[in-house]
Amino acid sequence: MKTAFLIIDTQFDFCHPDGALFVPGAEQDVERMAQLIRQHANRIDHIVVTLDTHHLLDIAHPLFWQDANGQHPAPFTRITAHEVDTNRWIPRFAAERARQYVRDLENDGQFEHFIWPEHCLIGSRGAALHDTLLDALKDWSRQRELDYTAVPKGLHPLSEHFGIFRAQVPDPAVPETQLNTSLIADLDRFDAVYLMGEAKSHCVANSLKQILDFAPALVSRITLVSDCTSDVTGLGHLADPIYAEAEARGVRFTTAQEVFVD
Repeated sequence: MKTAFLIIDTQFDFCHPDGALFVPGAEQDVERMAQLIRQHANRIDHIVVTLDTHHLLDIAHPLFWQDANGQHPAPFTRITAHEVDTNRWIPRFAAERARQYVRDLENDGQFEHFIWPEHCLIGSRGAALHDTLLDALKDWSRQRELDYTAVPKGLHPLSEHFGIFRAQVPDPAVPETQLNTSLIADLDRFDAVYLMGEAKSHCVANSLKQILDFAPALVSRITLVSDCTSDVTGLGHLADPIYAEAEARGVRFTTAQEVFVD
């Protein structure tokens, strides 16, 4: 069997206690991922790592929005379509497009718009892979004489990009927000694809949801490594319906110790 790893957003800002959006448990997740890669390098044929990467002025960062008094929303503020339509929160850039984005996101039924701490900023330490994982990737590459593939997401400031395969609300004029068919084709070459990374409640869940919705041929080959992913505190319930659908459709769930048990 040919095996691929799809590792979501295992970056400093999510995986280090000093990170801007640290996910509790992520440090231990990274250790387990690195150990898995080192112990079973010869059985891993391809590794894709994704990199959440943002502008400071991003639709999900505080500076993008203000209230009638010019105050920006605090991180972890929910902004609803009603609040946007009644000018409780006012977009400072691309106003009508931003308002429509919030409406479209809410109509999609999965997530309301959420303001995050400024994180994974272009060129910042926070946007880099966690050193523990990076060291394991480099060792794997040297041992296998293969390169890992890094796929950025989130650079378009007018649409969040939780899942790796497509922005939450694609913009027809912005190619990088559209469905990443080349990544789907890349993963389609493998008999087994192991999914892990951060955060289980958001980017891992949405990547899985996009496989369910847009890459049905991959579904039977996906396994979530459940002890290599953790939730944003208090928000795990948001993704419960996604994991329930995935299980019902045949996605497997395992732990790092069981990935290569013969």
